[in-house]
Amino acid sequence: MAWSLRACITILASMLVAPLALAQDRAAQSNPAPAATTEMPREFSPAQAHEIETIVKNYLVQHPEVLQDAMESLDRRQKEADAEKARGTIKDNNATIFNSTHQVVLGNPQGKVTMVEFFDYNCAFCKRALPDMLELLKTDPDLKFVLKEFPVLGPGSLEAAHVAVAARMQDPSGKKYFEFHQKLLGGRGPADKARALAVAKDVGFDMARLEKDMNTDEVKVTIEENMKLADALGVNGTPSYVVGDEVVVGAVGVDELRAKIKNERN
Repeated sequence: MAWSLRACITILASMLVAPLALAQDRAAQSNPAPAATTEMPREFSPAQAHEIETIVKNYLVQHPEVLQDAMESLDRRQKEADAEKARGTIKDNNATIFNSTHQVVLGNPQGKVTMVEFFDYNCAFCKRALPDMLELLKTDPDLKFVLKEFPVLGPGSLEAAHVAVAARMQDPSGKKYFEFHQKLLGGRGPADKARALAVAKDVGFDMARLEKDMNTDEVKVTIEENMKLADALGVNGTPSYVVGDEVVVGAVGVDELRAKIKNERN
């Protein structure tokens, strides 16, 4: 998160003003003025607040490292707040996130640990992360891996997602879908309806049924559910993962994903 100098000065100034104002209140309460005396103001005047802001600004110019510390502290607090919000959202939407009827399940359906990935077929980082998923599925027989289409990179992504959901509907076992997913995500060039259909045909799907299923409510419901979940979780980029009560954003690499799985397993 980027913080402007003006914003940091204002925040630091307010941090100074608030305790001083509180001290004024406490002093007034412990030493009440005579009834005829005007009550002490509860807030600083604009001129006083401006003077404090000026003092803070001058201090920051002389000690810029304080600004860096403040920015890092603010970022840390924001991340902690986001993580806490995500934990609450995961708890409230546990069944939909991990066990929805509108999702693809790879690996071990009864695995003790579930990893959920929100992805877009046109996401370069998702393409980079594809080998991570393959490696985890290959080396961890106790992992349940859930895929959720999250088409946020334009009309082509949405078209490809429609084809993908229709492919999932035709293949309850997930084996053909898995091959389709790897070829579409791992291939070169932009993904759209035409390319997704070409991949589906190459894999061996019933194309007449696929075209029909693409226009069903199941496709619409699946994508809407995924979009709502992502919004609730604060996910705005791909790939993003959910492991246990934690959201992991970005192509963080197989080692970090393994560490998250290990923590959840323990």
